[in-house]
Amino acid sequence: MARDLENAPGASPARPGLAPAPASPLPHFPASPPYTDVPLTQIRKTIARRLAQSIGPIPTFYLTTEVDMERVFEARQALVGAEKEGPKVSFNDIILKAVASALRQHPECNAWWQDDHIRYWNEVHVSMAVAVEDGLITPVIRNTDQKTLRQIATESQDLAGRARERRLKPEEYTGGTFSVSNLGMLDIDEFTAVINPPEAGILAVGRMAETAVVHEGSITARRRMRITMSCDHRVIDGATGARFLKTLKGMLENPLALVW
Repeated sequence: MARDLENAPGASPARPGLAPAPASPLPHFPASPPYTDVPLTQIRKTIARRLAQSIGPIPTFYLTTEVDMERVFEARQALVGAEKEGPKVSFNDIILKAVASALRQHPECNAWWQDDHIRYWNEVHVSMAVAVEDGLITPVIRNTDQKTLRQIATESQDLAGRARERRLKPEEYTGGTFSVSNLGMLDIDEFTAVINPPEAGILAVGRMAETAVVHEGSITARRRMRITMSCDHRVIDGATGARFLKTLKGMLENPLALVW
């Protein structure tokens, strides 16, 4: 049988005395540990403690609406074109101004839950969520409703920059009366944000995108944006939050209202 195989067409002749080549050894990679433990930073400890205070005890409900941002887009283009120096006004700056102006009209949303009483603030201090390397921090723009868009732009950029560099003072990220969290720049359409106690509300802002809508009797592309308000039901009732959102939506859809 062996001779028949050797004589078969195409068969390689046997070469006595040669052993098969040894297989190449597999490369050796050092074994990696199955997990890595990273100690909590102080900011991550604070975030965990505040979330535990918020998600569990606070009876939260959510209100979502969609805003036509076409006029805000045009207004910002005009503002940026007119600014020769200094920081450029961002869409988020306009939203912060609109939120503060709406809170001035709806002080029942500009409040803190204080266990045995509700504190309604006569001043409007809007916190803005800023992502940092190991968590989130909320620097506060004091008296936001009384400041111009240029002042808000200057202050928000300064606070956000120093937040990322860990150079904020405690009084610069505490004492807010309402918060705004914007993930639109990360291409998020819509989300719900966690209330920052003792505040009673926070606004979650999604991305602005062109959408086919019916406008003045015809289908056209309009820039639209979804916003969702998280409300502490111990302080804010459904109709109360809805009225606030209606005012806010009206201001964003007619931004000239922000300069009066």
